Parts: sequence; C-alpha cells; structure tokens
Amino acid sequence: METNFLWYQTLEKPFFAPPAWIFGPVWTGLYILIFISFGFVFWKAFQKEIPAKIALPFVLNLIFNFLFTPIQFGLQNLLLASLDVILVLITIIWAMKVIWPYSRWVTYVQIPYLVWVSFATVLQIAITVVNWGGK
Repeated sequence: METNFLWYQTLEKPFFAPPAWIFGPVWTGLYILIFISFGFVFWKAFQKEIPAKIALPFVLNLIFNFLFTPIQFGLQNLLLASLDVILVLITIIWAMKVIWPYSRWVTYVQIPYLVWVSFATVLQIAITVVNWGGK
C-alpha cells in the first residue's frame, strides 16, 4: 500500500488541498464521533427502540466510507473514488435526516463529519478533474 500512497503524492492537486499530515488527526477525531453516534443508532435499532430501517443509511455510510481507501489507493481509480465519496456525503445527509426525530444529538454529532466530507468531496472531484486522462 506504501507505493499506492506514493502514487497519490504524484497527482496534481488543487491549491486548496491540505497537507497530507492533516488527514490522520481529522479522521481519528471523526471516527471517534462516528463510533459513538453510529454505535448508539445500531444499539437502539437492535433494542427495537427505533425502527431498524433508520440504521440503513448508517450502514451504507460505513460501507462507502471504508471502500474509499481501497478504491482510491488500491485501484487508483479517481473517478470511482469520486463517486464513492459522493455516496458517503449522500448517506451522511440521509442519516442525519432520518435520525433527527429520534435522537437530535446524533444529528448534531454528524455536523463535523458532514463538513469534512463535503470538503473532501470537492477536493476529490477537483483532483479527479485536474488529473483526468493523465495519471
């Protein structure tokens, strides 16, 4: 996987791309929030305190989120990675909407995740466009 990260470093990036070191701390913080809030939703669905269908966008979000790295760095497919991050963004919004009537704090906890993934979506699409047909 190391050579795949080296591949990423060779890509053209837009002026607003943050330094690589920022991704680790940001995602660490976000994964803590995701673990707590998504875990709460899954527990409530398991306990039948909320309808099981409420957990669906949370499950899909995790799937799309975890697929990003293998798509981006394993397959080195910028277009597919762009599609994937769009799906991550859509499922965050969907999850926030469906959990709101049951647990507003879970919706609020998703705000930093939503902001970061919104930025990451713009960044990924920009990287895809500037490297289109290139690397």
